[in-house]
Amino acid sequence: MNTLNRRHMLHGAAWLGGGLAMNSLLPAWAQSAPLGTAPTLPTLTGPNIDLRIGHSELTVDGRAGHVVTINGTVPGPLLRLKEGQTVRLSVTNTLDEDTSIHWHGILVPAQMDGVPGVSFPGIKPGQTFIYEFPIKQSGTYWYHSHSGLQEAEGHYGPIVIDPAGPDPIAYDREHVIVLSDFSYLHPHVIFKRMKQQGGVFNYQKQTVAGLFAGKDQTLKERMDWAKMRMDPTDISDVTGAVLKFLINGHGPADNWTGLFTPGERVRLRFINTAAQMIFNVRIPSLKMTVVAADGQNVRPVEVDEFQIGNAETYDVIIQPTEDKAFTLVSEAVDRSGMGRATLAPRPGMSAPVPPLRERPLATMKDMGMDMSAMKGMSMGGGPADMAGMDHASMPGMDHAAMGHNMAAMPGMAAGPGMAPPKPRGSDAMGGMAGMKMSMRDPQNAPQIKLGPGVQTIAPMPVDRTGEPGQGLESVGHRVLVYKDLIALTPGTDLRPPTRALEIRLTGNMERFMWGFDGRKFSETTQPYSFEKDERVRVTLVNDTMMAHPIHLHGHFFELTHAPAGYGPRKHTVTVLPGGKVSWDFTADPGDWAFHCHMLYHMHAGMFQVFSVRPFDGASA
Repeated sequence: MNTLNRRHMLHGAAWLGGGLAMNSLLPAWAQSAPLGTAPTLPTLTGPNIDLRIGHSELTVDGRAGHVVTINGTVPGPLLRLKEGQTVRLSVTNTLDEDTSIHWHGILVPAQMDGVPGVSFPGIKPGQTFIYEFPIKQSGTYWYHSHSGLQEAEGHYGPIVIDPAGPDPIAYDREHVIVLSDFSYLHPHVIFKRMKQQGGVFNYQKQTVAGLFAGKDQTLKERMDWAKMRMDPTDISDVTGAVLKFLINGHGPADNWTGLFTPGERVRLRFINTAAQMIFNVRIPSLKMTVVAADGQNVRPVEVDEFQIGNAETYDVIIQPTEDKAFTLVSEAVDRSGMGRATLAPRPGMSAPVPPLRERPLATMKDMGMDMSAMKGMSMGGGPADMAGMDHASMPGMDHAAMGHNMAAMPGMAAGPGMAPPKPRGSDAMGGMAGMKMSMRDPQNAPQIKLGPGVQTIAPMPVDRTGEPGQGLESVGHRVLVYKDLIALTPGTDLRPPTRALEIRLTGNMERFMWGFDGRKFSETTQPYSFEKDERVRVTLVNDTMMAHPIHLHGHFFELTHAPAGYGPRKHTVTVLPGGKVSWDFTADPGDWAFHCHMLYHMHAGMFQVFSVRPFDGASA
């Protein structure tokens, strides 16, 4: 069967009204799915969709645990929609607590965005709330709870929106690949334990045996890091010690399998719905061509591996030609475990599962002190020896004068909370003899509210969008980086930004405190404010030693590395430790959540609101 006919079967069959009505009467496990998806993803479509939130049980690798489900399944049903339609989703809450659904990455009216306390009151127990909005885009997205920690309990599901016209991406078959993490511990217990003890779930710390074996850091390096109360092995707060890593709701031993016929172009739609874990994805011995990021088409990029932050989506094309099985690996960023599935010509096949790779260690660059940028600098009259510096006692250093302050951009005004550029002097890059560096110098970020929630302020943050992510620097094959992404078509708003805003990502890993600009959400007195249709450049600076996938509701923003007009449009971007990311966006009226998509970080306070005015209540 040729590509066009296969795609017409895939898309056309989903729109047969009578068949869908019959399909909806079947139990979730028996409901049909589009060609190329496994029966573990029941599919709902059409203009009217009913969703029911309730308690269920999920068995992972032979062990049962409690979950919060949508229509009784984890993940929830695949919602298959069409660009240009209007959809009406009736969500009924059968829990004994409030719930909600946020349509992640979908451009909706502000009052349909699904964030309790920001865009609507939430859905009370026993009540039904009706979401209704036009579908203005196509691509791969997802939906999830924005109430408490329900997302960590299984309250999430995928969305695929078919384009109104021809799809520029040719494929014969597709699989939706939902990556997630799951724990038998209740998420509130996990959160409480992290507040009580820093690194409580990190079972991969450095050991004395490792020291004598010459592994990891030297004794001097360990002592230096200990003085700063920093642990270079603390890559992910919640780890494989208490998490199972799932693919389409299945554990590694369950071995979810997606089928293909050798020679087919297979589209894999990856969605990271994990509450806390960033994944490194690869299919050993099989190349992947990235064709879309966060639902938006990009120029094809062939890679061997990619890192996918929480809430991001990537579409890739594979074309296996051999009549054999391939292992699909979603390895935890801290190498504490992996999700595993199989792609095969026939059910029951499997392929070798690669071992976990060596866990990464954080570096001085992750602390916001880029050694490459320090070459030739003089520290206290001698060479820069970052590992041996007493960071707590050092007087301040101005990084704004080194080009890290967005307010210094020609033609752009400083945004609220931003410091004006300082004159270059003895503390500038050209004359730094005798200068010392502080890890908590308020001059480096005047907008930060100093307190126990700010463990460090990165003195020399750098753009790391050309880097593959922690632990992937020397894997020996090509790894996707953000700078590889170029939009397939130009954006709709090509105006340059007229204002710049710098937002610092702050935290205290030992106390598990997280926020923006030194404030958790409960301490903020006002949102970040914008005017309707304003074009703004936002720079996120990560002052912590942990990566943060940051999501802005109701918008796509364009990363700034690409040719004018072709910046990849994303709704979520991962800011590496000690790194910074700049993006431009056009403000759409409403109150929009802005937060880290590591659920426990958001729950601890890394949440804010982008307030865009004037707002007439009818934004779309």
